[in-house]
Amino acid sequence: MQQYNGKSKEEFVHGVFSTIAHRYDLMNTTLSFNRDKYWRRFAVSQTGLQPGGTALDVACGTGMLSIELAKAAGTSGRVTGLDFCENMLAQAVRNIEKTPYKNNIELIQGNAMALPFADNTFDCATIGFALRNVPDVEGCIAEMRRVVKPGGRVVSLELAKPRAPVFKQLYYLYFEQLVPLLGKLGVGKDGPYQWLPNSLKIFPHQSAIKDIFTKVGLKDAVYHELTGGIVAVHVGIK
Repeated sequence: MQQYNGKSKEEFVHGVFSTIAHRYDLMNTTLSFNRDKYWRRFAVSQTGLQPGGTALDVACGTGMLSIELAKAAGTSGRVTGLDFCENMLAQAVRNIEKTPYKNNIELIQGNAMALPFADNTFDCATIGFALRNVPDVEGCIAEMRRVVKPGGRVVSLELAKPRAPVFKQLYYLYFEQLVPLLGKLGVGKDGPYQWLPNSLKIFPHQSAIKDIFTKVGLKDAVYHELTGGIVAVHVGIK
């Protein structure tokens, strides 16, 4: 097993997100130049979730994607958000309390690699900016497929690797040099936002993630590149 500062990836990532939970939403909006809201809306538009439907948001973090799912499911629908980090879930509670959907979103502490739900439970399952943080990408997608009903969709919103010359170089300069610096200013310590560019470097290209969706048995797997290819939304049907 690969070690991260002497810890397993799971332990290391838990520590990172425990540290930044209180500033996570602000930093996401700042570092993405406020594009994160559009990305989440687009991802939810790909789920096929209808009013009254049920959705699972894996590694839900501070609950922002769960809230977007709840808008689609409406007051008669149900959204379950699952995360393994107590601090992130505590922030999710605070975020959800400010919305009209607090009675429609249930938060659970749990592991993305062993989802505590029966097969064929949800109309869709999402994961937002967390697939690169799990210890086994294929295993996580397979788990999401397992808990989705036949005909339901698995959707991942994740950082990607842009291809356009010049833009690509500018993006990586920003991501590798400025993001850790801005992150340090935002959360008051070195380290957590250094993980962001490092985790993207070792994460497979979006075309390889599409192949994993197909490998675990999801049909018609596709991906959509947004904002010049700096993020990708993958979609597969069970």
